[in-house]
Amino acid sequence: MATTKLTYAANAAITCTLDNLASSQTVGRSSAYQDNSTNLYLDALVSAIIPIATGTPANDQAVYFYAYGSTDLTNYTEGVTGTDASFTINNPTGLKLIGIIPTPTGGITYYGGPWDVAAAFGGILPEQWGLVVVNYSGLAVGASGASVNFTGITATTA
Repeated sequence: MATTKLTYAANAAITCTLDNLASSQTVGRSSAYQDNSTNLYLDALVSAIIPIATGTPANDQAVYFYAYGSTDLTNYTEGVTGTDASFTINNPTGLKLIGIIPTPTGGITYYGGPWDVAAAFGGILPEQWGLVVVNYSGLAVGASGASVNFTGITATTA
């Protein structure tokens, strides 16, 4: 009898410049897209490392992680360009919230995830996908050390 098991790929960096990201309710940073057309991952688990500058947090005291996707390899959710760039989200937004890192204290490095990307799209990972990160902590992200990564997931039957 065949057994199907999950297989985890090596952790990979997502290109998204988060160091010094200012606090804003709507202006954040989009990542470069992840091309899933070769690896054909069934899902991806995202994790993040976010150092918060020293000070007193305000606003929502949180960093928000949204997923965007594309099926035609040209148009992305809410007009994201698919590049590592500044991005202003709409209010309300069409982006899919996948994770939140609470930041109740300044001067600390926070770790978030793992967050499921396919769940944001009804259980199917788009051919191209990426992230939009919005820092609404009341403090800037630290000058160095911020990163986002993902682990691709496949299934193996033996």
